[in-house]
Amino acid sequence: MHIRLAVVCCFVLAWSCAVRGAESPKRPEVWMGPPGLENGKVFRELFEKPDDWKQTRSMIDVLCYADHVLGKQFTDDELKTWFAQLKEWKLKFGLEVGAVKPWGETGEKTFNIQRKKWDRFQALGLDIYAIAMDEPLCCAREQIHKPDSYAMEETAAFIALVRKNYPQVLIGDIETYPSIAIPDHVMWIDGLQKRLAELNVRGLDFYRLDVNWICFAAQSNGTWREVRKLEMECRKRKLPFSLIYWPSGYVGFKKKNMADDTFCFSAILQQGANYAIVDGHPEQVVVQSWDDVPSRGVPDRESFTFTGTTLNFLSKFFPKAAP
Repeated sequence: MHIRLAVVCCFVLAWSCAVRGAESPKRPEVWMGPPGLENGKVFRELFEKPDDWKQTRSMIDVLCYADHVLGKQFTDDELKTWFAQLKEWKLKFGLEVGAVKPWGETGEKTFNIQRKKWDRFQALGLDIYAIAMDEPLCCAREQIHKPDSYAMEETAAFIALVRKNYPQVLIGDIETYPSIAIPDHVMWIDGLQKRLAELNVRGLDFYRLDVNWICFAAQSNGTWREVRKLEMECRKRKLPFSLIYWPSGYVGFKKKNMADDTFCFSAILQQGANYAIVDGHPEQVVVQSWDDVPSRGVPDRESFTFTGTTLNFLSKFFPKAAP
């Protein structure tokens, strides 16, 4: 643990030296996506122990969770109570959803399956702020083995249905890197936006990158400078760039019996330092884990809980200005 934390401190120091004296850019919108382990244990803790993460809550704008997991893990009574708490806290809520999936290979089929969940959530008091589509391009390539043109057409069809039926909801896309090369991301963004314009449908509201950054060192595949290039390409197009900060490599280290809650903490802070050192600054920051770490959600006064990790990360890299 001490070695890992020392490495993080070195990265943070390097980042601090690199940006000292520079004008701070606008603070991004901050999302937080807790892991779904043990039937939603961490998500449940957020609502059952609200006093244990007040400081972290003051640092975030949006809480997010996968729609199919949210629908399975919790009862109507629980969700109704928790959605009311979200309004009291003035927190927005985002859903991760499918667009092109093995269980829904067309945008229309996927939409019709999921809208039942969304309507249930709304009936229980949730104001859906945004949806993030879970890797339609990646899914078409790797799971259903369809061409990019197919993914583009069906994703556009899905977005059109969401815009028509939930006009207030923001829509973003999540895609992977380095499994998808940066030029392909740019081509995908331009092609999808063009197709949506042809359909007279508003384009994407944000573009989110899921970076498997352990590949940079383990496979000599990908760099943070390339990620920064995509950020700048999004900025040229006035498309907010969103970046997931997560414990990449956890599964591999777990097999070696080297991963735990401290690994999650150090990995997320390391990613923060690595991207900051190349002057990366997304318009949207997503602190997220979909593995079985951290094992606890609260309290945020303890560094290695999920809210504690989030608080430490945000305080160092994206501090909130004092009122």
